[in-house]
Amino acid sequence: MTSDADRTRLLQLARDAITAHVAGQRWRDPSLDGVFARMGAAFVTLHAHGDLRGCIGHLADDDPLGRVVPRCAVNACSQDPRFPPVVETELAAIDIEVSLLGPLERVNGAADIEIGRHGLVVELEWQRGLLLPQVAVEWKWDAETFFAHTCRKAGLAHDAWKNGATLFRFDAEVFGEVR
Repeated sequence: MTSDADRTRLLQLARDAITAHVAGQRWRDPSLDGVFARMGAAFVTLHAHGDLRGCIGHLADDDPLGRVVPRCAVNACSQDPRFPPVVETELAAIDIEVSLLGPLERVNGAADIEIGRHGLVVELEWQRGLLLPQVAVEWKWDAETFFAHTCRKAGLAHDAWKNGATLFRFDAEVFGEVR
């Protein structure tokens, strides 16, 4: 579990990276100490006025959070193909959420996940879809609906999870700005 102080540091790191990127300023990675040195997988989710505004992550735990979080934050504000890049006039309305991901664990089906605790990854050949645990809660999905939507995110048929796709779950520590 990440301390409140470290959560605050990670959220500030994400905000500073987004602000620098949107303003066209040069970004320098922080010193890799404390939580910033911890290897980890993470997603950064942006909301504006309660609506999704971007979400990008890094699934492998092969880089320190001091590099992963700002990179994901910048990509969430500028590279999410569902949205135009964030502009300076939007910065005050952007709320940042960070999800620190635990390891992937292979599962067989809906009975192996707990809504609100587990996120999902579905893979079939080169296609992969991932949904964070909070998505199922926000949309009030049951486990089978969560699997179906994760398949659709991968560009697969909604029932691919029953027909040959590989399924994984993961825990996530999710926290956001309190404003």
